[in-house]
Amino acid sequence: MADEPLVLGIETSCDETGVGIVRGTTLLADAVASSVNDHARFGGVVPEIASRAHLEAMVPTVQRALDTAGIKASDLDGIAVTAGPGLAGALLVGVSAAKAYAWALDKPLYGVNHLASHICVDQLEHGRLPEPTMALLVSGGHSSLLLTADITTDVRPLGATIDDAAGEAFDKVARVLGLGFPGGPVVDRMARTGDRKAIHFPRGLSGPKDPEYDFSFSGLKTAVARWVEAKRRAGEDVPVADVAASFQEAVTDVLTRKAIKACKDNDVDHLMIGGGVAANSRLRAMAEQRCERAGIRLRVPRPGLCTDNGAMVAALGAEMVWRDRAPSALDLSADSSLPVTEVSVPHNDVHGEAYRALDGQA
Repeated sequence: MADEPLVLGIETSCDETGVGIVRGTTLLADAVASSVNDHARFGGVVPEIASRAHLEAMVPTVQRALDTAGIKASDLDGIAVTAGPGLAGALLVGVSAAKAYAWALDKPLYGVNHLASHICVDQLEHGRLPEPTMALLVSGGHSSLLLTADITTDVRPLGATIDDAAGEAFDKVARVLGLGFPGGPVVDRMARTGDRKAIHFPRGLSGPKDPEYDFSFSGLKTAVARWVEAKRRAGEDVPVADVAASFQEAVTDVLTRKAIKACKDNDVDHLMIGGGVAANSRLRAMAEQRCERAGIRLRVPRPGLCTDNGAMVAALGAEMVWRDRAPSALDLSADSSLPVTEVSVPHNDVHGEAYRALDGQA
């Protein structure tokens, strides 16, 4: 094995079939096949459609990644795959494929956590994570504040959304405004021509007695919908750009304010922001301004690495190999509700029978 491990990562937690190849902390390939257009007419991801799309895209996407990296599958030091959380059927496709490749190639298998992978992907752009690092993860399914002392073993949740995640709220507000799906990119674009101070929308869980690190965006989404409905009932035009900008400001204000507080309260001088919503231009700008004022170093991957991708899974897999963490068993199962504290699904004596049986040793 080379000093820097060469790992292939597979990501199928939602509607992106992602395959990445990483050597150490260097990205060699990041192949993605998206089924987002298949879901657009439904206004959201349809799990069964996503699963079928993963099945069709898996083998060609793996081959495309190998070709881009200029390597053979036999060169790999390990196979990593998102074991959870995510859509159960979609996860099963990726896990099944990873197990097949690991068995056929006689390579170790690493079932890893989707959220931890979103943190680890930053290593591909900014080098290894400082320890500890505070991570703000914001996506369609998650809004979380996580403190990590070791990305392979120690990720501690400080706060999370109690209802809608930030990305989910973007999708729902985009639907109210008739902007289509997915909502995040289109709301961001529309907001650039709007006045973010035009409408003061509520900031959820921001009171003195509210949980200091938790998030809530359901009330904000409802407030936007009611404001828009009132305008339409009155026969007035809806200033879509202003609504988009004001809504986006409310989301990013809460996210960055709580993240800075978590850093200060826990004496952490680095903040990493990941997940699909981390591609939002206003969130990146506000976080940069507030971190600079607070003396906190900000790490945000480029937008292409913020959304779901195989590179992030490969990055965490490579870190697992580099730190000599135990691989998963070949009877690894997908877990749609895998807790973030379980960074990887470990190999153990009971599950190890699967390895020994396949090796002809049991």
